[in-house]
Amino acid sequence: MSESFDIAVVGGGAAGAMAAIRAAELGKMVILIERNDSIGKKILITGKGRCNITNSAPIETFIEKFGTSGKFLRTALYKFFNGDLIEFFNSCGLEMKVERQGRVFPSDDKARSVVEALVRRLIDLGVKIVYSARLTSIKIDKEYFKLEIGTERTISAKKVILATGGASYRATGSSGDGFVIAEKMGHKIIKLKPGLVPLTTNQEWVKDLQGLALENIRITFEAGKKKLVSEIGELMFTHFGISGPLVLDLSGDVMDMVEAHKAVNVFIDLKPALTSEQLDNRLLREFKSSGKAQFKSIMKGYLPQRLITLFMTLAGIDPEHMVNQITQKARREVVKLFKALPLTVKGSLAIEEAMVTGGGVSISQINPRTMESKLVPGLYFAGEIIEGSAASGGYNLQQAFSTGHLAGESAAG
Repeated sequence: MSESFDIAVVGGGAAGAMAAIRAAELGKMVILIERNDSIGKKILITGKGRCNITNSAPIETFIEKFGTSGKFLRTALYKFFNGDLIEFFNSCGLEMKVERQGRVFPSDDKARSVVEALVRRLIDLGVKIVYSARLTSIKIDKEYFKLEIGTERTISAKKVILATGGASYRATGSSGDGFVIAEKMGHKIIKLKPGLVPLTTNQEWVKDLQGLALENIRITFEAGKKKLVSEIGELMFTHFGISGPLVLDLSGDVMDMVEAHKAVNVFIDLKPALTSEQLDNRLLREFKSSGKAQFKSIMKGYLPQRLITLFMTLAGIDPEHMVNQITQKARREVVKLFKALPLTVKGSLAIEEAMVTGGGVSISQINPRTMESKLVPGLYFAGEIIEGSAASGGYNLQQAFSTGHLAGESAAG
């Protein structure tokens, strides 16, 4: 069975859907090939099922968030940025709202609404969507690309857009197939690594705190001469280590440190709004007014209940001790622990458990003005398959929509 199209888009995530939509808007006959039984599987789980589609931050912030890949994305972002994306969804009948830290969500808080809007637009534009179809190879035959789908179907297309995603969240269909195909076609794949991934620790006591979230804390990661300091935010303990927004956002850089130094020292500042001196003075006042109270009861005003016993053990204080039994030395040890609760990171969960993939098709081999391969004319890339990733907050999804839009427009041009 063989069919012919102007453009074949491989991958029905945010990048692939937007690429197909843009190419179809420009009058091209487009086929969208998706290996799952529906599009947007990964969109459905982003933002805890609410889908943080973008961020209201300016372009320069986006470029900065993508680090060494940031400049490469400049054209894609300028052509189709956060305001354009919000307007696009508005035109699909889906309103958006801006929340703290500039995060943009659908007004009904449903990621499914985002996927449904994309599907409606694809159908309205006449894009042919093929589900449960896995691309096995791409061959070039004169002016056409021949796409082998399984063993029984061949699709011919003048242009191809690879938007197959990364290798993270395998359950959503991100199997890494796109990297294999891109490499076979001569492209360099920058080493894949997990991005936005929970970290594993040496300490066994994290298991006792599994599920406990700490808010308004700051984390410092240290190894050798390298030091990373987080913003103030949230951390969560897991049975294997630590997770939460602060951990996920810095996880890529932390894993680079682990690779170089084997282990990374972590210090959690439980009271970043107070200096050590202010904290010591506050404890001293409390000790003077509550001398006959048990130390652990005083700690209820400072720490979550589940953390108190562990905290006192690490500080070397008997939980049954009265406040008036705490020496000046012990009190200073408590202050020190409040400002730097120690852990050791030894690694991370596997890339399959990560939210995004670091690495990918080298940006040195992709034209940033068009998303077209510099090696294979007529082949374009969009989304997570491209080298580079950013912190959480809507930046990665905007990259997918922006590069998809540019790839679709360029291929149609």
